[in-house]
Amino acid sequence: MKPEYDLSKMKSRPNPFAKQLKQQVTLPLGLDVIEYFEAKAQEKGISYQELINLYLQDCVSSQRELSFE
Repeated sequence: MKPEYDLSKMKSRPNPFAKQLKQQVTLPLGLDVIEYFEAKAQEKGISYQELINLYLQDCVSSQRELSFE
């Protein structure tokens, strides 16, 4: 194996599975919600979008029900 490879000549191609993994959506979120997730995400060292995704994924996997009281 070479100690160093020149990847500048390598042809890039899109990930064929990326479309199956995530879908971009636009959600109207309150400023307090965004600020909360931004602060928590900064503590964890990830983006607030990723943190919101992780939280919603946890809701899906645990089948959490919302309370509208």
